[in-house]
Amino acid sequence: MEEESETGKKGHLVFAVNGQRFELFTVDPSMTLLEFLRTQTPFKSVKLGCGEGGCGACTVLLSKYDPLLDQVEDFTASSCLTLLCSINGCSITTTEGLGNSKVGFHSIHKRFSGFHASQCGFCTPGMCMSLFGALVSAEKTDRPEPSPGYSKLTVTEAEKAIAGNLCRCTGYRPIADACKSFASDVDMEDLGFNSFWKKGERQEANISGLPLYNHNHEICTFPAFLKREVKASMLIDSKRCSWHQPSSFLELQSLLKCYDANNGVRMKLVVGNTGMGYYKEVEHYDRYIDLSYIPELSMIRRDHTGIEIGAAVTISKAIEALREENKDEFISASELVFKKIADHMEKIAAKFIRNIGSIGGNLVMAQGKHFPSDIATILLAAGSFVHIITGSIHEKLTLEEFLERPPLDSKSVLISVRIPNCESIEAVYLETDSELLFETYRAAPRPLGNALPYLNAAFLAEVSCSKSSSGIMMNSCQLAFGAFGTKHAIRARKVEEFLTGKLLTNVVLYEAIKLVKAAVVPEDGTSNPAYRSSMAVGFLFDFLSQLAGGSSYGWLKGIKGYNGISMLEDFKSEKYGNLDHVKYTTMLSSSKQEIQLNKKNCPIGEPITKSGSTLQASGEAVYVDDIPSPGNCLYGAFIYSTKPFARVKGIEFNSKSLPDGVTALISFKDIPKGGQNIGSVFSFGPEQLFAEELTQYAGEPVAFVLADTQKHADIAAKLAVVDYDLENLEPPILTVEEAIERSSLFEIPPMIYPKQVGDFSKGMADADHKILSTEIKLGSQYFFYMENQTALAVPDEDNCMVVHSSIQCPEYAQVVIAKCLGVPEHNVRVLTRRVGGGFGGKAMKSMPVATACALAAHKYQRPVRIYMNRKTDMIMAGGRHPMKITYSVGFKSDGKITALHLDILINAGISPDMSPLMPEAIVGALKKYDWGALSFDIKLCKTNLSSKSAMRGPGDLQGSYIAEAVIEQVASFLSMDADSVRAINFHTYNSLKLFYDGSAGDPLEYTLTSIWDKLATSASFSQRTEMIKEFNRYNIWKKRGISRIPCVYDVSMRPTPGKVSILNDGSIVVEVGGIELGQGLWTKVKQMTAFTLSSINCDGDADFLDKIRVIQADTLSLIQGGITGGSTTSESSCEAVRLCCEVLVERLMPLKERLQTQTDSIRWEMLVQKAYLEAVNLSVNSFFIPNFASKHYLNYGAAVSEVEVDLLTGQTTILRSDILYDCGQSLNPAVDLGQIEGAFVQGIGFFMLEEYTTNSDGLVDTEGTWTYKIPTIDTIPKQFNVALLNSRLNPKRVLSSKASGEPPLLLAASVHCATKAAIREARKQLHSWGCLDGSNSTFQVGVPATMPIVKELCGLDVVERYLQCKLGSN
Repeated sequence: MEEESETGKKGHLVFAVNGQRFELFTVDPSMTLLEFLRTQTPFKSVKLGCGEGGCGACTVLLSKYDPLLDQVEDFTASSCLTLLCSINGCSITTTEGLGNSKVGFHSIHKRFSGFHASQCGFCTPGMCMSLFGALVSAEKTDRPEPSPGYSKLTVTEAEKAIAGNLCRCTGYRPIADACKSFASDVDMEDLGFNSFWKKGERQEANISGLPLYNHNHEICTFPAFLKREVKASMLIDSKRCSWHQPSSFLELQSLLKCYDANNGVRMKLVVGNTGMGYYKEVEHYDRYIDLSYIPELSMIRRDHTGIEIGAAVTISKAIEALREENKDEFISASELVFKKIADHMEKIAAKFIRNIGSIGGNLVMAQGKHFPSDIATILLAAGSFVHIITGSIHEKLTLEEFLERPPLDSKSVLISVRIPNCESIEAVYLETDSELLFETYRAAPRPLGNALPYLNAAFLAEVSCSKSSSGIMMNSCQLAFGAFGTKHAIRARKVEEFLTGKLLTNVVLYEAIKLVKAAVVPEDGTSNPAYRSSMAVGFLFDFLSQLAGGSSYGWLKGIKGYNGISMLEDFKSEKYGNLDHVKYTTMLSSSKQEIQLNKKNCPIGEPITKSGSTLQASGEAVYVDDIPSPGNCLYGAFIYSTKPFARVKGIEFNSKSLPDGVTALISFKDIPKGGQNIGSVFSFGPEQLFAEELTQYAGEPVAFVLADTQKHADIAAKLAVVDYDLENLEPPILTVEEAIERSSLFEIPPMIYPKQVGDFSKGMADADHKILSTEIKLGSQYFFYMENQTALAVPDEDNCMVVHSSIQCPEYAQVVIAKCLGVPEHNVRVLTRRVGGGFGGKAMKSMPVATACALAAHKYQRPVRIYMNRKTDMIMAGGRHPMKITYSVGFKSDGKITALHLDILINAGISPDMSPLMPEAIVGALKKYDWGALSFDIKLCKTNLSSKSAMRGPGDLQGSYIAEAVIEQVASFLSMDADSVRAINFHTYNSLKLFYDGSAGDPLEYTLTSIWDKLATSASFSQRTEMIKEFNRYNIWKKRGISRIPCVYDVSMRPTPGKVSILNDGSIVVEVGGIELGQGLWTKVKQMTAFTLSSINCDGDADFLDKIRVIQADTLSLIQGGITGGSTTSESSCEAVRLCCEVLVERLMPLKERLQTQTDSIRWEMLVQKAYLEAVNLSVNSFFIPNFASKHYLNYGAAVSEVEVDLLTGQTTILRSDILYDCGQSLNPAVDLGQIEGAFVQGIGFFMLEEYTTNSDGLVDTEGTWTYKIPTIDTIPKQFNVALLNSRLNPKRVLSSKASGEPPLLLAASVHCATKAAIREARKQLHSWGCLDGSNSTFQVGVPATMPIVKELCGLDVVERYLQCKLGSN
């Protein structure tokens, strides 16, 4: 082929990263930009979070130059999906390119730090780049110049900028504030707590306090040298495959012809490669053809017939084109249709995916691979056409014909899609009095997108006033439904035929809805089929009910006032509530944080910014996978069992696709002599590293494959085929019921089994009423730390091993590795600097990861590392404990409970892990109410599932929720308000002492009752309760609920080591047993060090904090570090450091007093140098052991949440949450606020969104961001208010402080309880229509209360019931 040899000579890749030129001559075309940046450049800020384009951790700014227009186009892109070859001639900017510690930080970095918007920091670089991309785009608009310090960005754009980015730590509120601080229309008073100004200062003072943003001095995103090197056509050949970049359609055709002749050549057409995020193909391609540079595929053409969009046009560019204003005097109907299509497209994926994913790619996936596309559905309703070329044959098809065809073959190319114009409504109106209506619908777990829909729909209708009667005629309509579990989007033809020519009445509407139900039928195996069909009904009803029902066509009057068009915006009857499904603001509106600063122990109590937060924002903070790979390094990946209980006969690879560079496979057979097959250990026993003859659970590591790159190791693991034998084996135990039946239980040591309270039989005898054997089931939850499990093991001299691990308990990993290798512990050194999110998942579950790397490194005497992919991580993680609870409760007629008994079955999985601690935690949180008498029987079930581990608030979260469920059930039985039943069952101090034996403290420490009352006032609880009643009375399709709940959390302090050393120049180095997970431990430790040492009172030590560095955990330097968890490690570490510093003060004070007799001014550095000369020991180790009086204490808090439930979709919007939390005397209020908000939002995930499910073999089947939905910025409370209560001084605690990491998680149950209250109102309404029997008051709401669950409880047939009721009353 001539083109090949011609371009082959000059086939090389030239691009820039942060202004630095890169030129590559051989590239693997399957390499992603992320892989290149992380392995072949010093820029490690781009993080791999999911590899699916679903988390935003890898976001970069991609800039392209157009020499014809002499313009640079900038847009954010997901580097984990962008193929490296596709960026030829482009410039990449990462967060390091914005600024760093050497040249100075960018104002984005400084504001993220100052707004306390970075905790673990793993997601922060991606957040910064998403915001930077929005700033760059805004500056290119022709909006007026903003005031100095602001950008052209609007508040809405600032919040939307990060709508596709995930964060598991912060709860998003401070991130939103950091972004909004750049917006020209921001009200500074609306921004939350920060380090730039104090509440109440004037707006001018506020902006002057912010790090300056000057858009005129912004970063050059496209270096001049690159403009000279922009080329079009290109071919790159590597050993196994080649990349083509044709610049004309003819060139593309000859390539297709050539490869079609070579049968067996696997070819891939690409634009943005975003489909890889969903389909994750493992197979190898021989040829990649990039379609981005072919003019016919990249054009956008508008004329009087409509708009034609090339197949390679990105979704973002299509949105821009569809929103382009027409120059005509009036807005045409088509423009309104186009704008609605654009609005809907904005809910597809995230901005950094829409910027690279193409319209054609989306439609081809919908057609050939049955992708649940939104674009296919909305374009189908708009009557779109597609243009396909096969060889020399051109075809114009309707989109419907295209979708129903077999998949396109390798010779066919989708060229464009055309959305037809509707005639100008002005002309139509003058002739026929008709009106065009178009609406699109989408129901998904996240309102702003970045989540596949359960169902989407779009409706186009032409209607007019009936000449013969008062009503509206349906002249014609096009109704499309998609993504409901069918091969592709469909037109509901029978419904269209039925409606055409009909006068729209409730009778017609009712018949149409029956037809829709018959048309929208999900295929077998689709989840929630009845829910999806029900929503199709709801969407059509929403569309048509505006028009049915007699004299409600006032919208046709005054059409002229709407520039010749009305899209029915003003029609909807206020009385029946706004039916609109997405019209309420989807973003966070406001927040308030209240703290009382404690100046007494400065800098303790100061809200200083988190240590290292600017480094996290600039991408310079080093996580385990950022450590450069040593020479000769191997990469590992786990091969796991897919069967729960089976013999492993062997492992084979599908060798055809096996990549080069796969080196070895290790299993339990490779454990050295004297070593043990051990992967983790805790007080209750070990868990093995690899399955031996039998697998114990699906997801168990069977082997560890080694290769020359992480990508090759992952591919090899995917291609591994494990041969199983199930003959003569008992069936596995997968449920707690099966475990009980087969007596498969773990023992709970009697010394940690909780004590019963009171006499249950007597309590039941005293009761006026009883509820017996009510069942609750609680599911699991995945940790979803942003940084996946990772480790690096490097062999050292003398049979030693150095292991870098992202772990919450390095010392435990040291023990396990030593046992596995059969060496003394002093041969193993485990280092942990920082962890990119843990939540309990980086404790036990990190040990086997580090151990497998160490075992492989030991065997091959080469460094071995792993960065687990998200799917494998989710399958092996275990997660939170599922459980089944059965309770019986006795109570008086006034709601006072006299006795409660619980039977709790905990699914612990295959090994004990930390599970024996669960009963104590469950009962501890459950005891927050005075139950009169409390008895329980808790069993720990051993099942063939991955072992469940301690996830943030383990047991406490479930126990606290169980308590609320009991209270709600009692209230429902008595027809009482749940809030008053809660209040009547609050503890007195005497009952508190009875229930919380050693933790209750003295009477003044029991702050819960005052918190309860204060919160009622600050959250206007009573007034809002009345307003909600009024709202529910007048709204049929939206119902609101409100709930206030308390939490009591029993924490225990653990022994913790510390070490403080003062160096020769006066700088101070600190080591502690606690690990920095993002919870601000290092920050508080620095504050404590500065506070204690500054008591020496040297001159000029105002900047004492800057002298202190906390260093990484090193198991051979500081021993007995234990586990960082349980919320108290920060304060324990602070106390350990305080003990060290007090010794240092004792040693330095006599010297200082002696020097004072000789000179007036003694500087810190001078004192230290003198101490060195006099051989004063300036390094101190301590080991803090809490005494009995201070070991346990109770944390108190309360929350009020208000929600709104959409009865047509089951969507729950959290309108407002108010939290009041007793932090004692906070060591750092900024850090504690972050912990409270982050924990609460993680709790929202558990109660409302996150489904961590398994298949019939117990193998996790929610295995990535497509199926597992953690909260995003659009799912948190619209108004989010948090206040810290500074309770009294308490000498028994560390400077009177209290924990904040886990207790606020429990308060998220207020959202679930409020949702239940809203559902109750919906059910009352159904009851009033005569559709429910009297049992409408007693019902259980599942956890999580996802949209299908909520909708089912509100009535899957609520629309039909409503219409039946209307028709009956007529």
